[in-house]
Amino acid sequence: MIRNTLFLTAAFLTMASSGAKAEDGPISPDGTYMFEKRDTCELLMDVYNPAKGSETTYKGKDKPTIIFMFGGGFIRGSRDDADYNKWFRQMTDNGYRVISIDYRLGLKGSNKIGVAQVNVLDKAIHMAVEDLFSATRFIIDNADQLGVDPSNIVISGSSAGAITVMQAEYEICNRTSWAQVLPENFNYAGVMSFSGAILSRKGEVKYQTTPAPTLMLHGTADDLVNYKQIKFFNLGFFGGGKLVKRFEKFGYNYNMYHFLDYGHEIAGSMDTTLDLQLRFLETNVIEGERRIVEAWVDDPDVYKGVGVQSRKDLYGN
Repeated sequence: MIRNTLFLTAAFLTMASSGAKAEDGPISPDGTYMFEKRDTCELLMDVYNPAKGSETTYKGKDKPTIIFMFGGGFIRGSRDDADYNKWFRQMTDNGYRVISIDYRLGLKGSNKIGVAQVNVLDKAIHMAVEDLFSATRFIIDNADQLGVDPSNIVISGSSAGAITVMQAEYEICNRTSWAQVLPENFNYAGVMSFSGAILSRKGEVKYQTTPAPTLMLHGTADDLVNYKQIKFFNLGFFGGGKLVKRFEKFGYNYNMYHFLDYGHEIAGSMDTTLDLQLRFLETNVIEGERRIVEAWVDDPDVYKGVGVQSRKDLYGN
């Protein structure tokens, strides 16, 4: 195990990435598929294959497929939002396949979200988890057509999407009914969370089995997806600043980047933190190395105060 406890400055974060430089502008999917039909809607996924000429292996091993879930507080957002174009292009230029998926917006129409509405939030999170698992099952069942290795899938998400992927891994590791749609003993190869959290009704987060290697990025001043926790008896909503303590205590494989005094803008930092992601994917996921990193980051390339910053901004309360 390699453990690094660091304070990172812009000099580290602005190092050149290991692949080709991505250009701005629209990027079109190589295929769009309906993976589930719910009572209220059809759910689609966009597949972005590795860019022509990109390196799809690392040290002789195939790079994973990345499932991505968009942000928007479970009330808005879309799989093909133009804000994600740059990151999609960066990842495909670096030889990764990205699959961006729909999920149902369980809080759409809500104007008040807090502890008192925990049942509504719980339902929204698990609707999204259910849709992620359905998308995963579709990918597994159509792996040959899509060019995907089912044992080499990483899930990633921004904000509400990050909550969903962290919650999904929690459900898999605790063998809950939500994960029954997946093959027996299935797990993802990795998890990447940009301002995510886990909702637990059983007190502090516990995993019955070891979670997949996990990358967490979270602003220490995040007031939308709380950096630490909101807790009421056994009910808790645990952000990255709290979850990392559990990962450390039980010796899990993780990289945690605490962005000092940053708010929820870290949820949209995928394109400006690319090097951190590539290092995690190459070392912790592809090579399977337990490179443990906990770092406190101050990076002027990640702009402070950008976008929605609080529940009041998003839900009006």
